[in-house]
Amino acid sequence: MEKIVMITGASSGFGAACARAFAKAGCRLVLAARRMEMLERLKEELGPEVPVHLVKLDVRNRDAVETAFAGLPGDYREIDLLVNNAGLALGLERAQEASLDDWDDMVDTNNKGLIYCTRAVLPGMVARNRGHIVNIGSVAGNWPYPGGNVYGATKAFVQQFSRNLRADLLGTAVRVTNIEPGMAETEFSTVRFKGDEQKAHRVYLGTEPLLAEDVADIVVWVSSMPGRVNINSIEVMSVNQAWGPLAVHRHEG
Repeated sequence: MEKIVMITGASSGFGAACARAFAKAGCRLVLAARRMEMLERLKEELGPEVPVHLVKLDVRNRDAVETAFAGLPGDYREIDLLVNNAGLALGLERAQEASLDDWDDMVDTNNKGLIYCTRAVLPGMVARNRGHIVNIGSVAGNWPYPGGNVYGATKAFVQQFSRNLRADLLGTAVRVTNIEPGMAETEFSTVRFKGDEQKAHRVYLGTEPLLAEDVADIVVWVSSMPGRVNINSIEVMSVNQAWGPLAVHRHEG
């Protein structure tokens, strides 16, 4: 698989796992994230035989995104696959108690950052009549849960944006996939609880969640299908996660 693959949020979690998986597949990598020191460690881990270009990037910054894509070296410029992985959840408070700053950060990263990167790469893909956008959504975009308010809404946006991209790209060979993981043990909960490691650990206590490598394997698989095949969406959960009955509030007495 000789492709140029760009991954946002590549410094940890799903992004770093995707970088490792695509490196094994023989791809040329563009790895973008805010934490440059972690990207540099990942590049060192991948080894000198893997062609890697690092980009320090905050996807929330539209000008920075446009500059980053325009400034890619010639041998990394024609991106075949964009993995829109940068994203986060913040807080688990009820909507009436949640932080508006947290809501802004989730919308700016999960939605605006994703559309900035997508818009930057799409014209080239369409002109070359090849390419693939893989968006990392979430089961939270399909199923509500208490405290999921804006995070779930941002992932519902990712789902619908992915569908509308497919509609707009009809007649081209450019593919779009939305991958929707459930509970996965990465930095996700640590970020959500703003560094509270104990609280994050309790999320996964006594169960077996998805691993970042599981999601990376799926990303590689959907991108390796024949060009005539578009995997529209995949919802994936650990066997230890499922749906519960509808909640019913009952008055006491």
